[in-house]
Amino acid sequence: MYAKQIFQNAKRSAKDYLIYLVTMTICVALFYSFLSISSRYYQPDIGSAYDVTLLGGGMKLAICLITLCLLFLIRFVNQYMLRRRQKEFAVQAVMGMEQTTLARLFFAETFIMCGISIVCGIAFGVVCSQFITAMLLTSYGAHYRLSCTLFPDTVLWTAGFFVFSFLAVGVGNVRTIRKTKIVDMLAADRKNEPALPKSRWIAVVIILFEICTFWAFLSGIGKARFYYDPRLPLPVKLLIYGNLGFPALTLLCSALWLIGRRKTGAHTLLPALFGFSLLNAFAAANVPALTRKYWIPWGSGTIRQYLVFVLADLLFSICALICLAGNFIAAWKERSPEHRYRNENLFFFGQIISRLNTTAQTMTLICMTFTLAIVLFMTAPVLVNWASGYLDARSMYDVQIFSRYNNVYEEKDLPHTDYPAVTEFLAAHEIETAYDCAFPLYLPERSSFHNRFKYDFPVVAIALRDYNRIREMLGFEPISLSDGEFTTQWQSTATAEERDAFLAGRHALATDAGTLTLAESASYTEPIGQTVYNSYTDVLYILPDNVCEKLLPVMQNRYIKTAETLSYSKALELERCFAAAYPEQSETGVSFSIRLRTLQVNSTKAGNFVLQASMLYAAIVLMVICLTILSLQQLLDAGQYQYRFSVLRKLGVEEARIHKLIWKQLGVWFGLPIVVATAAAAVIVGYFMQTVSVEISAYIGPDALMLQIGATAGILTILLVCYFISTWVLFKNSIAE
Repeated sequence: MYAKQIFQNAKRSAKDYLIYLVTMTICVALFYSFLSISSRYYQPDIGSAYDVTLLGGGMKLAICLITLCLLFLIRFVNQYMLRRRQKEFAVQAVMGMEQTTLARLFFAETFIMCGISIVCGIAFGVVCSQFITAMLLTSYGAHYRLSCTLFPDTVLWTAGFFVFSFLAVGVGNVRTIRKTKIVDMLAADRKNEPALPKSRWIAVVIILFEICTFWAFLSGIGKARFYYDPRLPLPVKLLIYGNLGFPALTLLCSALWLIGRRKTGAHTLLPALFGFSLLNAFAAANVPALTRKYWIPWGSGTIRQYLVFVLADLLFSICALICLAGNFIAAWKERSPEHRYRNENLFFFGQIISRLNTTAQTMTLICMTFTLAIVLFMTAPVLVNWASGYLDARSMYDVQIFSRYNNVYEEKDLPHTDYPAVTEFLAAHEIETAYDCAFPLYLPERSSFHNRFKYDFPVVAIALRDYNRIREMLGFEPISLSDGEFTTQWQSTATAEERDAFLAGRHALATDAGTLTLAESASYTEPIGQTVYNSYTDVLYILPDNVCEKLLPVMQNRYIKTAETLSYSKALELERCFAAAYPEQSETGVSFSIRLRTLQVNSTKAGNFVLQASMLYAAIVLMVICLTILSLQQLLDAGQYQYRFSVLRKLGVEEARIHKLIWKQLGVWFGLPIVVATAAAAVIVGYFMQTVSVEISAYIGPDALMLQIGATAGILTILLVCYFISTWVLFKNSIAE
């Protein structure tokens, strides 16, 4: 009998569970598809140069940790279902059914939904895993073939994780039903969330905001004290004044409110703090742009510090805005009679204001979560492409060998070798080389050998013949120098301003072989790798061969391009062979290092894919959670709205106008958190882009970045439209006659 009742209840509540089932099916599918590439049965054809097993552990840990967020979604939906069904439970309890039995029936009902979502999700995940595989193979430069495969270990991971999650939440539901009084069950549907201005945690938010503002005020004092100069440009002065003055005004406003708080309520302080938080965020958000433009010597620590201030101001702005949204709409309604009494606007205003005032806490958390999701979506392509571009700059050769003299204090201890152990290894394993270039790097002046100040290491030089051999390896045209001339080679991260500033005072170069003059072609920026530069330098001198013969060689490099790509196993063996012959730190202080393209590509691509997949998965999960909560809050209250809309019908309101009213209501309900979150995320992402603008220009390129950000925005829009239309259709059916 109980089994029959369980299935009847599940069938009757199918409409209430619809979005929940769809959401959980999507989450199970995402979990399975992302986790499938960590399966021990997953063996894509990516060639012997790559080892896909490096992805396994990182993917499992990242995906499982992120999916823990779904426990919140499962618990939230179950709480709403309990609230919706508690009157039914109360009636059954009055009729004689024990509350323990009711709890077990509800547990079984939700577990059925769990099983349905897991089965459907795994089936859908098998299809979605093809897109993940395609993304993986594309990142490794391999061809993709469609092949739907069910991985047993991934199925067990997926089913076990979600069954455990449902069991944990279900046990809590059983305890809640058993301990809830029947009187409380009967009145459950009339309870609302406390208004946010009267709750305790908004006071905690204000206190934390004041503490952060005081920190910003002290930081502003320090910047004004140590960096202010009357000769500074006006924008820099405004930046210093703004980051000092706005926090000071915020603290002053709070102090005045504390003095007169007996006469005025707390609600009078919140609008003022909201306005000042926007001003503080605006002033702090301009720090990276003006720092780079006017070369303000604040350093990366200050940039990160002001990012914290921006985050604090924006988070408080979200809390205050959601808290005051109902008051703003109510004030607009009272001051605009022409809008208040137009068509059904009076009914519309009542619907929106009542819900904003009773669900402010939930809306605030949704806004913050939306903000985090958008930031993850937007920053994922930047970080991944940055790492990929940096990989291209680090692994331009199949084998890179280089030495450093940072801990060498005697000239006799400097290395003089072309690394014969590597030559023997290549010959023993019959590895053919297309290019092999061993060359030293020189100090223009022997006297700079003992100059070891960080960020002030001497610039080293390379002979013209060696430089042209490197250019030949990379497919660049050779260059030429006249007698007595020199030129420079720059890293791709060096800006044009840095190059001009360096060369402005170096039209002549003093060397141990005489003074050289700067050539007409003063600089070259084609990428030739990073190990050719001295520590903490971005420039390399290119000198005539006869000059370099008289200079002190301090580093020994060797670049090799093999005829065929090294396999992963041979690359590991070569790395171990090199470490045995040339220690990372020798007794004389020379440090030897080797970079193998195969190993670098494997580790970087694996890390990039785990990072990208984790960030995209987290963003989608957070978006789905937020959209599900927004939908359920409307659908689960549709029973109350049914009576209200029936009154409109009796008053003669046409069905088309009622549908338009529903559209407007859902538009506000979905639009408010999304618009606020998008604005906050735009500031955060913009700040981040400003801090890494040099890396974006060097490794990514603005066109590729905008293309990926546009694709990401398209995915977000599609997801939002699907949830909005689904909610509108279900809501319309719920209030239908």
